[in-house]
This record gives sequence, C-alpha cells and structure tokens, in this order.
Amino acid sequence: MQAAPEAGTAMRSGAARIVFIGASTGGTEAIKEILVGLPERSPPILIVQHMPEIFTSSFARRLDGLCAPTVKEAEDGEPVLAGNVYLSPGHSHLAIRRTGGGFQCVLSRDEAVNRHRPSVDVLFRSAAAQVGTAAIGVLLTGMGKDGAQGLLQMRHAGAWTIAQDHDSCVVYGMPREAASIGAAREVVPLKAIALHILQRAGPNTAPQ
Repeated sequence: MQAAPEAGTAMRSGAARIVFIGASTGGTEAIKEILVGLPERSPPILIVQHMPEIFTSSFARRLDGLCAPTVKEAEDGEPVLAGNVYLSPGHSHLAIRRTGGGFQCVLSRDEAVNRHRPSVDVLFRSAAAQVGTAAIGVLLTGMGKDGAQGLLQMRHAGAWTIAQDHDSCVVYGMPREAASIGAAREVVPLKAIALHILQRAGPNTAPQ
C-alpha cells in the first residue's frame, strides 16, 4: 500500500535532483524495470547492486543497450551528470562527493559494510551528507538490511525516500527493514517507481 506524501515534503519545483538506488537479490530485473521507464535526459542516477565484480561491467552494458539514459560502471572521480547512470563496480564501494563544480563519483575498497562491498549504506550515507534535500533514495528487493539505515539518514537529511513494496519484491528484506524503521516516505510497487522518481525529480536539469 502506497503511503501518502507528508505535509511540507514536496520537492521544490525546478530544483535538480540526484537519484540513489540500492538493490540485492532480484535487483537486476528491478533496476532494469526502473531504468527503461526513464527518459534520455533523466536525473543522474547512482546504483549499488550486490553483485560479484566479474558481472557488473556486463550488467552495465546490458542496461545501456536497453535504456534511454547512458549506463556505465562508475569511475573514481568522474563527474555526475544528467542523463547518466553510474553502477558501482563489484569490487568497490560507491559514494558521491560535492566538488566546486558539482558532484563526482568516489570509489573505495574499504572494508565491507553489512558484509557487502559495494554496500548500499555507504552510497546512501554519502547522499545524505553530500546531497541532502536534492537526493531521491530508492531501496529495492533484497535479503538482509543493507541500505535501510542509510535510507533513514537520507530521510533525516530531507531527501525523498522510496521503498519497493512487498508484492513486487523477489525478497522483501531490505525494503521491509526500511519501512519498519520509518526510512521510507512512501512504499511503492516496482512498476510505479520510475514515475514517482520523475514526479519528484522535476525538470531534467543537471545538478548545480
């Protein structure tokens, strides 16, 4: 069941957004479902999918052939731009950092978090700290709790936060934990998430 938007939480019209997505078991198809529903000039998107490193480059290439935005493996230090999707390599955590001219991707081989590298929590916590109210967080199907606390931090920082609903998940673990701790502003069926992202993102302009 979809939660009603809270009073005072509508995003400011005209503000550019950055989207952060985390997923585990069942996430490859869920991510594809979302990305094929987005236009070429979509908001920038950073993704962590729990996946061995030997598969992430081919997964990015597959998505790039199916979706209007450009999909690629993230590279350390590269700028975060509208119309681009950055998938964390399977060997590194992915985070975002504010720079003088915008934002850039940050990769690290630090210790696993929640037994994962890449970890969704690492990405979401950086979104809370660096992007704040201009962020949209989406936590998709997966086992365990990775991403739930990070999504809660994003919500506390003023981001719009979404969890996939029970019926559309392959494994209702990570989104369930997010919903149970109050991290998700709304719980949404998979087929509706792309539309909700676009509704919250506003005009498709690059971050400033």
